Amino acid sequence: MKPFTVLTGIAAPLNLLNIDTDMIIPKQHLKTIKRTGLGKVLFDEMRFTQDGAEVADFVLNKAPYRNAQILVTGANFGCGSSREHAPWALLDFGITCVIAPSFADIFYNNCFQNGILPIVVPQADVDALMKEAATGNPNFTIDLPEQIIRTSTNFTVRFDIDEYKKHCLINGLDQVGITLTKAAAISTFESQMAHSRAWV
Repeated sequence: MKPFTVLTGIAAPLNLLNIDTDMIIPKQHLKTIKRTGLGKVLFDEMRFTQDGAEVADFVLNKAPYRNAQILVTGANFGCGSSREHAPWALLDFGITCVIAPSFADIFYNNCFQNGILPIVVPQADVDALMKEAATGNPNFTIDLPEQIIRTSTNFTVRFDIDEYKKHCLINGLDQVGITLTKAAAISTFESQMAHSRAWV
């Protein structure tokens, strides 16, 4: 997993509440277990018509948000079913940070397992960041070590994050990666067990 330390990129404002995982990636796209290729169907039913044409007024179909790496959105983001394809689709599109007043628990935790930073800040801060993202220069810097969001106008917002989750993101560690950091201790334990309980 790619480490997340400081990200500077375009922030897209998606001012909607209760965006569920079926809106993020509709169920018909869940047939694959590959993490790649899903970015093209991110928000599929909002980005495209049934004929496959782009919906002109959807934010990710507009410049410069086609290249967004940060999403500023409404409360309860990622609610609905617990499909891991949702963070996969965001990541494959290029979005590695989502800022919202609240997230669905399973989606929130899935983000950390896939290298995406979900940031929870109060609604007033989201409203301010949404306005900043809607300007002509929507570049934000997300500084995870310092836990600061900074916009192109130097408007700053501080955020809280669990220290363990922060450590994992900064070091690019998912659950498998965390386990592998203990490989020496695991090997020692297995050797000791094989010697002391040879009959097992």
